[in-house]
Amino acid sequence: MLGICVCLCAVFSHVLSQEAEEPVSYTCTEGYEYDRVREQCRDVDECALLEDACKGGMQCINHFGGYLCLPKSAVIYISKDGEPVPMPDPVPPVPAVQLNQSQILDIELWQHLHTCGPEQTCYNTRGSYTCQCPLGYQRSGDHCVDRDECALTHYCMHRCVNTQGSYYCECNAGHKLASNNHSCVDVNECDVQSPCQHHCYNLIGSFLCQCDQGYELAQDAVSCQDIDECSFSSYMCQYQCINSPGSYSCECPDGYQLQGNRLCQDINECETGTHNCQDDEMCWNYYGGFRCYPRNPCEAPYTKTSENRCICRSQTECQGLPPSIVYKYMSIQAERTVPADIFQIQATNIYANTHNTFRIKAGNEGGEFFLRRSSNVSAMLVLTKPLSGPREYVVDLEMVTHHLTMNYRSSSLLRLTVIVGPYAF
Repeated sequence: MLGICVCLCAVFSHVLSQEAEEPVSYTCTEGYEYDRVREQCRDVDECALLEDACKGGMQCINHFGGYLCLPKSAVIYISKDGEPVPMPDPVPPVPAVQLNQSQILDIELWQHLHTCGPEQTCYNTRGSYTCQCPLGYQRSGDHCVDRDECALTHYCMHRCVNTQGSYYCECNAGHKLASNNHSCVDVNECDVQSPCQHHCYNLIGSFLCQCDQGYELAQDAVSCQDIDECSFSSYMCQYQCINSPGSYSCECPDGYQLQGNRLCQDINECETGTHNCQDDEMCWNYYGGFRCYPRNPCEAPYTKTSENRCICRSQTECQGLPPSIVYKYMSIQAERTVPADIFQIQATNIYANTHNTFRIKAGNEGGEFFLRRSSNVSAMLVLTKPLSGPREYVVDLEMVTHHLTMNYRSSSLLRLTVIVGPYAF
C-alpha cells in the first residue's frame, strides 16, 4: 500500500506540474511549417502561395523546403526512394531534372537563362536569381545608372560631390579633409602659410590679420600700410607734423624746442648764452628769437641817469622835447586774439592837485593800438589788431601832468618796443 501511494502522489505531482507549464512552441526550418494535427513539420507550397513566384515565363516547381523556376519545356521526373527513373520517349534534347525527395536540389540554370544586362551581375538565389549593379549604381530597367549618393544619406561634413559610381567629400574654405575622408578639420593658416604681414590669429575656418601700432590693414586684409597720423588733424603738432613708418613726430621751428610730444616752447637764448650780443649790448629774448639793444639807449641831448631812463638837462636843447624818456621792451606772439591788454603805463610820482592824461604820441600809424585811461595815474595799452611777425613796433606813450594850482603842465615819455614773434606760439 505504501508503494501505491507514493506512485499516485508522483503521478499527481506530474499532472500539476504539467498544468503549471507554459504552452510548447515548435520552430521549423525555412520552407517548412509546423502541422499541429500531425505534430510534425510539413513542406510549404510556395508555388501556390506566391502569385508571381517565377519571372520571365518560367514555371514554378515546388519541392521540399523550396521551389524551382524552370523553363516550361523542361521535363521533370519525380521518383521516390529506390524506384528507377523512367526514360522518356525520344524527343529533342531538353533539360531533364530528377528530384530526390530526401535532397534539396538547386539547379544552376540562371547563367544561361537570366535576363540581366551586360553591365549587371547575375546572382543565383534559391529558386530564382537576381540582377545586381556594380557598387555605386542602381538598376533602372535592364540598365545600371549612377546612384547619387549625395542626394541620399552621406557622411560628408560640409559638401558632397557625386561622381559616376561613387562620390567624394569637400570642405569649406579654411578646412581640410580628415583622415577618414568625411570629416573636416580646421586649417591653421597662420602656421601653414604665414599670410599676414605683421600678426596672424587663427580662427575656425579662417584667420585674422592685425598690424602693429601705427599701421592699418590694406584692402587685401593681409598687408599692413602706414597710417599717416599727420593727415588726421592740423592739431597733431603745434608747428609741423612729420610722418614716419608706423609713427609720427612733431618738429618746432628755429628758436623753439619741443615740449612734451606736440607743443613748442620758446628758447631763451639770452639765458642759455646762445646769443651773439656784444658787451655794450643788451640781449632781449622774444618768441622765436632774440635781439640786441644798446645798454645805453640815450641819444643827445639826453643822458642816462638809470637803467633805461634818459633825461634832457639842457633847457635850450630840450625845447619842445619831453624832459625824460623811459625805454621798455616787450614780446608778443603773432596773430594774438584781440582786443587784448598788453602793457600798463603808470606814473612813478603822484602829486596833489594834479590831473594826468595819456596818449599815443607816435608809432600807431596803422591803428594797431589804443591807450585806455584806467585812473588818474595809470593807463592800459590795448592791442586792437592781430599782428604778423616777425616785426618790431616802437610806440611812444606820453603822460601829460596838469598842475591845477600852479597852472603848470609837464610830460614824460615811455618808448615801448613791441617785438612780434613769427608764430602764434
